[in-house]
Amino acid sequence: MKTEQETIIAADYAEIMQKSYIDYAMSVIISRALPDVRDGLKPVQRRTLYDMYELGIRYDRPYRKCARIVGDTMGKYHPHGDSSIYEALVVMAQDFKKGKTLVDGHGNFGSIEGDGAAAMRYTEARLEKLTQEVFLGDLDKDVVDFTPNFDETEKEPVVLPVKIPNLLINGADGIAVGMATSIPPHNLGEVVDAVKAYMRDSEISVKGLMRYIKGPDFPTGGIVVNKDELRSIYETGSGKIRLRGKVDVENLKGGKTQLVITEIPYTMLGANIGKFLNDVAALVETKKTTDITDISNQSSKEGIRIVLELRRDTDVENLTNLLYKKTRLEDTFGVNMLAVADGRPEILSLKQVIEHHVDFLFEITTRKYQTLLARELEKKEIQEGLIKACDVIDLIIEILRGSKSREQAKKCLVEGVTEGIRFRTKTSERAASRLRFTERQATAILEMRLYRLIGLEIQALQEEYQETMGHISRYQDILDHYESMSQVIIKELDEIKKEYGTKRRTAIENAEEAVYEEKKMEEMEVCFLMDRFGYMKIVDMTAYERNREAAHNENKYVFTCMNTDKICIFTDIGKMHTVRVSDIPLVRFRDKGTPADNLSNYSSTQEQMLLVAPMSEVSRSTLLFVTETAMCKLVDGGEFDASKRTIASTRIGEGDKLIFTGIAGEMEQVVLESGGGYFLRFPLKEIPLKKKTALGVRGMKLAETDRLVHAYLLGGNREYTITWHDKEFSLNKVKMAGRDTKGTRPRG
Repeated sequence: MKTEQETIIAADYAEIMQKSYIDYAMSVIISRALPDVRDGLKPVQRRTLYDMYELGIRYDRPYRKCARIVGDTMGKYHPHGDSSIYEALVVMAQDFKKGKTLVDGHGNFGSIEGDGAAAMRYTEARLEKLTQEVFLGDLDKDVVDFTPNFDETEKEPVVLPVKIPNLLINGADGIAVGMATSIPPHNLGEVVDAVKAYMRDSEISVKGLMRYIKGPDFPTGGIVVNKDELRSIYETGSGKIRLRGKVDVENLKGGKTQLVITEIPYTMLGANIGKFLNDVAALVETKKTTDITDISNQSSKEGIRIVLELRRDTDVENLTNLLYKKTRLEDTFGVNMLAVADGRPEILSLKQVIEHHVDFLFEITTRKYQTLLARELEKKEIQEGLIKACDVIDLIIEILRGSKSREQAKKCLVEGVTEGIRFRTKTSERAASRLRFTERQATAILEMRLYRLIGLEIQALQEEYQETMGHISRYQDILDHYESMSQVIIKELDEIKKEYGTKRRTAIENAEEAVYEEKKMEEMEVCFLMDRFGYMKIVDMTAYERNREAAHNENKYVFTCMNTDKICIFTDIGKMHTVRVSDIPLVRFRDKGTPADNLSNYSSTQEQMLLVAPMSEVSRSTLLFVTETAMCKLVDGGEFDASKRTIASTRIGEGDKLIFTGIAGEMEQVVLESGGGYFLRFPLKEIPLKKKTALGVRGMKLAETDRLVHAYLLGGNREYTITWHDKEFSLNKVKMAGRDTKGTRPRG
């Protein structure tokens, strides 16, 4: 038995992977993540809308279950997950996300505060009137190309014949491979005016277009505060738009006021509203502001209403600026106008988007009127045949009565063949042989009903013929003259603007950067306490004096500092975290305190504290750093006085670890202890002063497997003792030697 011979193809794995990845990336970019500049839709949106059109779910018909729409779309056109199709459907129905909704949703389609839509089996939808008339209206006129679906059992449009620049009106966002798009929504009326301006003058600049398009128009309203930067964004297709929420001041009885947020930045949609409320609460808890007495979210279907109740005599402007600086009440919207143009992804300027769309408008309008003209020419042909037939109707009736079959009669009408047909007279036969109707005319004559022979019907036929000739003349004029087609397009755009245009919701202005002046804190001395579990707190000096003994017995770190100071936390991975004393809660002595993890970037699961001290002491001292491999250095404390919350305190070699950080101050000697039981004592001055970025010098010669476990600073005449092998051991008795020696091993 002969088996098929296998062919082994040798190929470079890297080449195969590269080609496969490029194919995958282009598929994601073109077929999933990025919108087409012509209709402003991603494939999943286009397919969902077309499927609804095919199913007949029109704006003037009953709603249908979303599960039916999703299932039909997935089975016919979009062979991907049902959740992605439903999510796209939901977004197209959410008026707080889209400039113009494309789907009319019925049921729970989520909320502006981030609540998700109900399951697709519960919700219903149908097309919006705008979508049906402006996006899908001319699909029956051969205005766009159709392509086979994934299994070649259906046809789907390559692009929808959208008559407005949907890419600008509804915006877009999507993440592809190595690129992302983020286009803000705009006002329909303004965009239509800009398109008309471009059609009148194709040389118009972006600045000229911005006389019509003032800037983005977000469905959530808000205020764009960097008006002067918009021109650059629209010229390059990328940049950052600064957005603020709208804040109103309401006066209450008793001289109190409240701030009411009635519009939010578009970027605050969803869960970010809850985050904003938490951020405001955090400002109150950390005493960044004491002006807010209550926060309440009174938002409803009528709109956003977040109320902040204020103390009497609050500086409202200063507080508003604090909210802009410290919360998402002011945020940035990153613009990257990336879309698929001419089959490839491209970052487009405002003018380029409009230019591409106008070219598309002329293309679909040309195809539309070519189709209409062809229909009218066909109608003209038939009407001319019927009118001509009415003039010789008696002869035609004689032909029909004398013919043995339909084909015989038709052949006589088209070619004048009279063989086999019985005529009353030779004159009739000669007249019949001269007949030359077209195929269409002959078919129409054979299908004509007798009532068409009534005089009024013949007159109506002639009037229809004149009307058809008028249409043909008009359509030919539109197709032959740019101005005529432009007028048709502009008229359609005006009608769309009149019916669907709305007032601008987002204000565009130039605003100065929010400047918040912190109230000067009354400087006072406080006591910092941290227990061995890393809980820190601040108590006033009176409470500390009353509980001095308990404070030192129960806490690992106890020291006094000013409330304007910072606390430095040095860790074993070479980081220094800072916490402002004013951020640490001032509590009663017996209160537990707050974990360092919550007040700084310190992570108790990834690092251990080696030193906690006030910045005022660190900055005027010299710090000693010692690592496991006995690398030592002194660093001037002034290097640590930085504004960042976390900095690198020292450089550590690969595979090394910091075991000791201490304030050298007036100390005179260093004792190094190794895991192998060796101790080395030498003068502190033998360790050089270096920058924090230096590795340092070797302090002790270690055996290959030995590592340092601790370092100690000694000074003055004080005796320093430690517990070693369950016995007290005096470090002062360690033999004095020089740096970078082996050290000694105590007896016992």
